[in-house]
Amino acid sequence: MKSISKIGIMGSLLLFVASCDFLEVETVGRTTMPNFFSDVPGLKAGLSGSYSKMYSYYSSEFYKYPEVAGNMVDLNVVSADVEMIDQYNFTSDPQQEVGAVGYIWRKILEALANVNNVLEYAPPLKDAYPNQKAEIERVQAQALFLRALCHFDLYRTYAQPYNYTADASHPGVPVLLVTPGPDDLPSRATAKQVFDQIIKDLQEAEGLFGDRPMQDAYHVSKEAVWALLGRVYLYKGDWDNAILYATKTMEAVPLARGDDYLAMYHGLTAGKEAIFRLNGTLKSKSLGIFFSSGKPMVHAADTLMSLYTDPEDIRLQLFATDDSNEQKITTKYRIKTDYTPEQERYDPFILRVSEMYLNRAEAYLKKGDAPRAAGDLKALLARALGKDVSEVRIDYANNGELLHLIKRERAKELCFEGHNFFDIVRMNDHLVRGEGTGSNVAFLPYPNDLFVLPIPQSELNANTNMQGNPTVNN
Repeated sequence: MKSISKIGIMGSLLLFVASCDFLEVETVGRTTMPNFFSDVPGLKAGLSGSYSKMYSYYSSEFYKYPEVAGNMVDLNVVSADVEMIDQYNFTSDPQQEVGAVGYIWRKILEALANVNNVLEYAPPLKDAYPNQKAEIERVQAQALFLRALCHFDLYRTYAQPYNYTADASHPGVPVLLVTPGPDDLPSRATAKQVFDQIIKDLQEAEGLFGDRPMQDAYHVSKEAVWALLGRVYLYKGDWDNAILYATKTMEAVPLARGDDYLAMYHGLTAGKEAIFRLNGTLKSKSLGIFFSSGKPMVHAADTLMSLYTDPEDIRLQLFATDDSNEQKITTKYRIKTDYTPEQERYDPFILRVSEMYLNRAEAYLKKGDAPRAAGDLKALLARALGKDVSEVRIDYANNGELLHLIKRERAKELCFEGHNFFDIVRMNDHLVRGEGTGSNVAFLPYPNDLFVLPIPQSELNANTNMQGNPTVNN
């Protein structure tokens, strides 16, 4: 695997070449890239390439990691070579270049390199094509969002949570705003610096979008910027801004109900409550194979299925039974409408409105406003049970019990969508798996060095400024 600087060069050139020697790619790229980005169609093509690279990591190890490392799924352990086994058992190796450790690092950095090239070449085009300024700014806004998301996802995987130190001075991940050169040796910024840059990019994107309406859920919009800002502020512990941006999003995009809710997963449409999804047309079907195939790699753990206490819960319709062992399988990645093999695809959710209700409920509670937190929780439960909010009752004796209910609802609503382990870590919870877990690890206390992946050893070898993670890189 290549270091950050070489990934920067290689990732930038994926738009131009299919395969060739590294030195040939570097030579071709130096002359080709300025020509490629010399007009607005080229810039938009570069943005399309960036979306494609984002799909590459969301459709693979990055989306699977927080599920198998969490406590709501069981991995079908049939051999030591099974996919994600090291993450399930917390034995990730920094030498693991073919697998989660190396692939997540590399794929996110390749996406980041593509996005940074779009952002580098966009400003001069506004001077060259002033009549297309608005269109160029819309491209910039999308690219800024994607850059923020890349940094955020890299951070969640390889760095301890924002509140790990009181002043967020612990190591985060490199902040890359330009494509690194072959002699550049980026180092890890602090957690605070990483989050500051993420927020800065998102705020700039919000301004560039202006009053433009949402195009569709497969393209970044101002609503997507609001939703990601709300999530980032939640991870940071900035409850006021988490509430502000969750509210903005909830006012703009409705919850999906009834058949519309199920159609988000079983159909071939984005869904009424989708804010941002990645389009998997003619791309990898890895998520469907891993989670929802006839012989999936994971099953829903008893810890998850025991949370669905009401048989009328619509989310139970998103599970099927594995005939071979009677265990439950998610069908969130199983298309049930009529389609041709060419149409079949799996579109991972990045942001949807249900999460915003949960985010705001948690932020309200952290601010001491239990009634409003309970109100958001009731709204989701009402949708799940096909009832009016006034018909839903939740019982809690104190804020701790209400927080427990919010966590339960997050697990039920967001399962198999890449949240579980990240939620455990950011909430500073212990990892507690069920008695029936097939993992070698049933419990890990917080804080814990194992709660992050190691920095790939090839990166440490190539970059003397890069710092590894304690224990996992030793």
